[in-house]
Amino acid sequence: MSDSTAKQLLALLASPTVELRRAAALVVGEIGNRDGVTSEALCQAISDGDPQVRLHTLEAIGKLKIDRGLEPLLTRVEQGGPEAEVAALAAARLGAKGSRALQGLMGKVAPGLRRKIAAALGASGTASAETAALDALLDTDPGVVEAAVSSLAGEVPTLTGSHRQSLADHLIELLKHSRKQPLALASEAAVLRLLAVLNEPRAESYFWDRIDPARPAELRAAALQGLGQRAVTPSGERLKLLMRCGADTDFHIAAPAMMLLRAVKVTDRTAADWLPLLQRGDVTVRRMALEKVGGRDTAEIAAALTSQLDHPDRSFRDEVLSRLTKLKYGPQALVQALLEADTPDRAWALVRIQQPLANSYAADQRLKLLKLGCKYLEENDRRADALLNLVRQADPAELRDRLEARAIELRKKKKFEMALIYLRLLNRDPATGLPLRFEYASCALKCSAKDLAGEARSADPAIGQFANLLHHHGAEVLPLVQKTKWLEADDLFYLGFHFSEKERQDKEFGGELLKLAIARSPRSQVAKDAKNKLKQTGLT
Repeated sequence: MSDSTAKQLLALLASPTVELRRAAALVVGEIGNRDGVTSEALCQAISDGDPQVRLHTLEAIGKLKIDRGLEPLLTRVEQGGPEAEVAALAAARLGAKGSRALQGLMGKVAPGLRRKIAAALGASGTASAETAALDALLDTDPGVVEAAVSSLAGEVPTLTGSHRQSLADHLIELLKHSRKQPLALASEAAVLRLLAVLNEPRAESYFWDRIDPARPAELRAAALQGLGQRAVTPSGERLKLLMRCGADTDFHIAAPAMMLLRAVKVTDRTAADWLPLLQRGDVTVRRMALEKVGGRDTAEIAAALTSQLDHPDRSFRDEVLSRLTKLKYGPQALVQALLEADTPDRAWALVRIQQPLANSYAADQRLKLLKLGCKYLEENDRRADALLNLVRQADPAELRDRLEARAIELRKKKKFEMALIYLRLLNRDPATGLPLRFEYASCALKCSAKDLAGEARSADPAIGQFANLLHHHGAEVLPLVQKTKWLEADDLFYLGFHFSEKERQDKEFGGELLKLAIARSPRSQVAKDAKNKLKQTGLT
């Protein structure tokens, strides 16, 4: 720029028109000379009444490296306000003298200004200021550390190869020395973040060392970001460490770990290491684990997938079930989960999931469900309904035959109340025939209190069952009673006593029962009572 042009620009700095002063300050900063006249004009313009003029002037002093402006710049920094940050950056650009002055000022100003100074040192682009910014990484104020690291990271793309190498050397030395004299948490995390931005290969071991769950979350997150800059292929203990990070509840740890894990290939040897990720609360992590191992057909993986069937995300549950149905071990795991269900609600939830698959279950799987279902049934455990329902879906005839066989077995052992549990369940089926309904009524009769009072007999389930049999099957019932030797005289007397008081067919049935009671125990008191009842009812 010629002397005449420079003089004209500098003259405009004193113009009464504010727009001209602003433009002049801006242009001088870009093309001005570094001479005494320019320095004088700019130092005077620092006190201009217009804020925009002052800001452009402060920037110009920094760009032109006007050493004479250092003191006014420091004054502006100390005063704070919107001009403090611009003044600090300008001072940092003045070289070693400016950097030292700013460092000295940091001990005198408020925390907010200290952070602005640290940010200015990191962003100035001068060697001396960069050194000062690196020193700021060790500051006790985390805010100062954050300001310094953010500015330094922003400058990395502009650095030359040798400059990047030098910066990385300095940072690695800080980590090496931290073994003897530990760095503050914020400082160590800042060093890791800078190394990550530099994509320094030598830092990889330091990153791996700091993702251990024993480390603070801030360090782990910074280290994972550093590893994310590199195409790492972990194995062994490192892979397990990364898995634990992926399963972490802290998103800032889990997210970068997941990005790394997505690139890792799953092998038969490492498949089981992925399963803890299925227990992670975040459905995104679970989906990734499902993608990685969901197609591997092992009992362990099938069991782990089954544990996800109660996840609140329906689409995830459907995806898990889809995977399970394609695995050889899928049905086995589903059945095992149902066998281990600890509540009726859990059992029913698993049954509803498995109903479409029930027809494909092997006989031994159905038998396990049936045996446990029978156990629950006898213990009055409501889980029985769920298990037996699934067996019914698979093979209704098999369920009916096995329940009937169990009922007859218990009845033969004279465990009539237990047999009734099965018979009551079987008689819910409208297709149940006369023999089984008669078995139900007879066992109910054996369990009856046999109270002869009219009101008690009217409420007796056994009486009700025999009344239904007579209504639907009529004359077929008496031969069955006559063949049933385990119905004793007192059973027959009680039943005959009730029906002998009825009319027509029911009355005749009652009379035959009283006669049968006499025949089965002719010399007992029951026989005498039966004869008296026959006389009273006119059935002799």
